[in-house]
Amino acid sequence: MKKSPKEAIMESAITLFNRNGYDGTSIREIAGHANVNIANISYYFKGKHGLLEYCFTSYFEKYMEIMEHSYSLVLFSATERLKNVVEAIIDFQCSHPHLTRFVLREVSIDSQVVREIMSTYYVKERFYFTKILEEGMRKKEFKKQTISYSIIQLKSFLSMPFLHANYLTEVLHVFLHESYFITKYLGEINKWIDEVICLDKESLSIS
Repeated sequence: MKKSPKEAIMESAITLFNRNGYDGTSIREIAGHANVNIANISYYFKGKHGLLEYCFTSYFEKYMEIMEHSYSLVLFSATERLKNVVEAIIDFQCSHPHLTRFVLREVSIDSQVVREIMSTYYVKERFYFTKILEEGMRKKEFKKQTISYSIIQLKSFLSMPFLHANYLTEVLHVFLHESYFITKYLGEINKWIDEVICLDKESLSIS
């Protein structure tokens, strides 16, 4: 099926932003890559900055929708809830590796747009991770821990493969879009959850 001009512009922008950086990509280059008239970018996105905001919004709206849905599922334990949320996020990011890479790289830069993201989407994300970790500690599934530092570690797991995508593919020969990567990587995160976040079974039986 032929892409709409808006879809073609979006895909081309993500490709070029990843390749040349946001500042190193011109509207003319995006239009040429998408094979559309340059006026279409102004029509759909109000220029390059509007394209950047659209990339952020489309990524984080879907990210939070997936996180909220996976959090709300009826599950028997906080451990299952945490693993379920992590799996949903990894699946989403691996389905959109180029957009994920660009967005995560850009939010490491201090700007007004990024500050707005911090105060909306990332505050919501922190809320859900905090609720899960508090639930786990309350139910004596999780070790007593500093929630902020546990979230830092979780965020590292969720972002690292995409921030270092070239290293993964060119040095380690690991490919983010392959189901094998998702299965193996989720296995490693779940192992970390079991060994670092969760109380061991011996401690649970004693208590």
